[in-house]
Amino acid sequence: MTDISRLRRDSRVVHAGQHGDPRTGAVSVPIVQSSTFRFQNADQGADRFAGRDSGPIYTRIGNPTIQALEEAVALLEGGCGAMAAATGMAAVNTVYFGLLSQGDHIVCTEALYGPSRTVLETQYSRFGVESTFVDSTDPENVRKAMRPNTRLVYLETPANPTLALTDLKACTEIAHAGGALVCVDNTFATPLLQRPLEFGCDLVLHSMTKYINGHTDVVAGIVVAKEEALYKRLLGVHRNLGGTMDPHQAWLVHRGLRTLHLRVERAQSNAMEIARYLEAHPKVDWVRFPGLESHPQHALAQRQMDGPGAVMSFGVTGGLEAGKTVIDNVQLMTLAVSLGGIETLIEHPASMTHAGISKAEKAAAGISDDLVRLAVGCEDVDDLKDDLARVLDMI
Repeated sequence: MTDISRLRRDSRVVHAGQHGDPRTGAVSVPIVQSSTFRFQNADQGADRFAGRDSGPIYTRIGNPTIQALEEAVALLEGGCGAMAAATGMAAVNTVYFGLLSQGDHIVCTEALYGPSRTVLETQYSRFGVESTFVDSTDPENVRKAMRPNTRLVYLETPANPTLALTDLKACTEIAHAGGALVCVDNTFATPLLQRPLEFGCDLVLHSMTKYINGHTDVVAGIVVAKEEALYKRLLGVHRNLGGTMDPHQAWLVHRGLRTLHLRVERAQSNAMEIARYLEAHPKVDWVRFPGLESHPQHALAQRQMDGPGAVMSFGVTGGLEAGKTVIDNVQLMTLAVSLGGIETLIEHPASMTHAGISKAEKAAAGISDDLVRLAVGCEDVDDLKDDLARVLDMI
């Protein structure tokens, strides 16, 4: 069989983790829908529990269908191993729970996915974990936030929903100098457009609900580790917390993954055209999209990413009420949270995905009331522009 790791990007996406079924000749990875697995004898069972035999034991601990997906994403991210999770937040909590103890400190990107921040402030704080949220677009802010007890620097770039970028190499050097590990939420970029482990980061995670699955029909998450020791450290935590994946869920996500390059390229192309359209529109006050020269970190995007992605934020003249008019009256676009599906979604983060964050914290993170987030899909771009033109004419 061809060494998948030696193939070019698009071929890796199609073939990663796809071993088929040698018994039947099935081309697609089979769904091994079994909770438990029979041992040939007591010695084999003992060997599997001791780690001397890599065969399956119990689906919470490992399953061939799930392992095929984990192998594929680890390969695309350049990691040594991956842990597929039931949801994106299950992946986030595997990292938090596995690396943070009472008295520890975490430094995070300020404009962070709402629940990733909220769970630190409302749950982990109960057990003595301290959190500091900074504008990580300036690495000096990360440096200033570091403490002797900082164990983890958790970055999200591009950030949700501000599309702010963080210099991964610079922040990783700062974190490592302070004895902390670095985890990056790479959901917006996908491994096609950004691979944090190549910049020295220790962990990367995804809400696979978004681009990796890509069809708005499954929730899932994954954590990828760069080094074997860290992978093993988190693997036991992940299995024992119980936020592991179901084999049918894994099969659906893996099926979606195989068209990731096609979907991302089309959505990104659409997004670039729409961003330029919005930026030129007289009723749009501002647009944040890494592909635009007006983005304050456009140069970093070109250096760190292989493309700007397909999510943008913008504000319309008239503020919140005008923005509500836009999102309430689109017809082709769908008013819904999430992103990364083949359809275009539009939402209002301040009152929806980030509603649990205080007004002051939202303001500090740049999540203004007039911010509208647009996750561009794979429709005909002219139809999308027609939909925007119609609603913008209403304000």
